[in-house]
Amino acid sequence: MNTSSNTVSESAGVTATGYSNAPTRPFHWSVRRELWENRSIYIAPLIVAVVVLFGFLVSTVGLPERRRAVLLLDPAKARAAIQAPYDMAAIMLILTAFIVGVFYCLDALHGERRDRSILFWKSLPVSDLTTLLSKATIPFVALPLVTFAIILATQVVMLLWTSVLLITHGMSPGSTWTNFNLFQQSFILLYGLVAIALWHAPIYGWALLVSGWARRATFLWAVVPFLAIGFFEKITFGTSHFGSMLKHRLMGFASEAFAFNTHSIDSPQLTPVRYLSTPGLWLGLIVTAAFVVAAVRLRRYRGPL
Repeated sequence: MNTSSNTVSESAGVTATGYSNAPTRPFHWSVRRELWENRSIYIAPLIVAVVVLFGFLVSTVGLPERRRAVLLLDPAKARAAIQAPYDMAAIMLILTAFIVGVFYCLDALHGERRDRSILFWKSLPVSDLTTLLSKATIPFVALPLVTFAIILATQVVMLLWTSVLLITHGMSPGSTWTNFNLFQQSFILLYGLVAIALWHAPIYGWALLVSGWARRATFLWAVVPFLAIGFFEKITFGTSHFGSMLKHRLMGFASEAFAFNTHSIDSPQLTPVRYLSTPGLWLGLIVTAAFVVAAVRLRRYRGPL
């Protein structure tokens, strides 16, 4: 009787109480776990944004008088002067996101080995590859998006405050909105954040690899080998090609993703075709993939500390 009842229930599409046929989506929940456990991903940029806004509010004392003087300059120089605080705010938050991403990667695997939670996470039906990809998603996807949203919100607040200040002093806020096109600058910002994330991918991949290998002092293990190679080259051969390569990896995205006009102070031109055809970009992504694969194997075979 029970067998026939179960058969009827299954044929009718009814499942037992407490069970669901919905997909588990391990990658989705792994990414959400990383966001839950690492609140510095958005707290650190928010703190920096508050500090930037406070400094900007202080700097706006006497802004109407300075704005009148700025508007008498050449249009290109006036545009650059008006855009400068907004660009500085974006640079500060982008730098913060890079630092947060590096330290997140250095602790991504080492932290769960240190507190022995790796034994619990390995007991779940989530592969090591899925775990590593979810961790890599944070600096490659989550941090750029969080940074973009915070920078945009910060710049909007700056624009609104400037507009209110100019209006209360009998001036038109149009000089700010005209010289700082929020929509255009947001598109440039998003493009820049994507370019930076891809260009810095080997740095994040290396940090993940060190996080899975080092037993302690992950930051030193990540930095000291490169310093040693640079010093060895300088002392032995008197050259600094390795240091130049590291500098290009840190800041070379700007010269590849943008074209700067040296004859006038103006907004940079986007060069996505040149950027995507740069051999250094694709070589860096290949190296990143190798680092991630190596980190997957390390997580598979290395236990808690």
